[in-house]
Amino acid sequence: MPAVDRNARIAVVHDWCPNFRGGERVLARICSVFPNAEVFTLFDFLPREVKEEYFPDVVFHTSVANRLPLVHKYHRALFFLCPFLIEQFDVTGYDAVISSSAAFSRGVLTRPDQPHLCYVHSPIRYAWDEQFSYLQQGRFGFGPKGLAFRYLLHKLRMWDMRTAHGPDLMLANSSYVRSRIRRIYGREAMVVHPPVPTGELYYVPVKEDYYVTAAFHAPYKRLDVVVEAFTRMPSRHLVVVGDEAQSKHLRSRAGPNISFTGHLPRKDYVANIAHARAMVFAGCEDFGIALAEAQYCGTPLIAFGRGGASDIVRPLGQVREPTGVLFARQDPRSLIDAVGHFEANEEAIAPLACHLNAERFSEARFDREILQAMASLPAMHG
Repeated sequence: MPAVDRNARIAVVHDWCPNFRGGERVLARICSVFPNAEVFTLFDFLPREVKEEYFPDVVFHTSVANRLPLVHKYHRALFFLCPFLIEQFDVTGYDAVISSSAAFSRGVLTRPDQPHLCYVHSPIRYAWDEQFSYLQQGRFGFGPKGLAFRYLLHKLRMWDMRTAHGPDLMLANSSYVRSRIRRIYGREAMVVHPPVPTGELYYVPVKEDYYVTAAFHAPYKRLDVVVEAFTRMPSRHLVVVGDEAQSKHLRSRAGPNISFTGHLPRKDYVANIAHARAMVFAGCEDFGIALAEAQYCGTPLIAFGRGGASDIVRPLGQVREPTGVLFARQDPRSLIDAVGHFEANEEAIAPLACHLNAERFSEARFDREILQAMASLPAMHG
């Protein structure tokens, strides 16, 4: 391991913790690398049992807005206040700052001589390249409400650009995010893939006859494409894991060959992805820990070929020992063709190849690369 003082007092600034998903797993791993780290986050709604398991003895500091009544129901609507709120955290007394950022945390105010490492999950999706998708989904036109919302996003972009050069070093969670950082901010970033929690997973070499898709039901995940494609393929069974905003809409469009599990305990979730014939994903993920988890379980991937999937999948027909199929367009026809291509060449994709492919996303590798990045910053050498 690089010569970095792991007992240094680190302020780890994370946008918000509404639940425990990929970004929070990265946060937990950073805290495990630096035992004296303290977390600063705008909103913290993590259950006590999650804190006990993944953040033992970690101190959490939250914004004043975290104390608002029923804030867990509407905290996302407060995005226009978040730049101001993140600037109210006083982290100037810590040895170094690590921001875990998909939106606001990078804008925390630091001392000029204070090392600041930023791990970028994504530039702010709804302020940049995904703005029009979010506006369309929220039915924000050019009426008074729509114009006000667009103006707030315009102001958010200005703040985002102003804070882009605060960190000493940026890390991107995928090659795709690195390219977005370069295009939006004009900065170079190193790629450090998120850690896959291999201790919670297991390898299953013999698969059952169903497909699985698993995701938070946000518009950019494009679960609508997966549901529509499998509705057109009534002989294939699809299991949809997760229940969020779009669930009722998706269920109303789904054929009888599609099952919805709702939210599952971690053990049951892993069992579903481990025994599936393949995991299907039509979204453009920044990385996609769920995809890497499926690979570790020996499950092939059928995924949209843009975003983090292009880092994870070894595509059929392009490499030796392929681990999945990538398709080019986010539409049902393209996905149907990809499923057909997968089934026609299924024997070429070995579960063991998928499993071995995922070992490059291990937690030990993440720890080492985070420490290497910190070692490159001034005043961090042990």
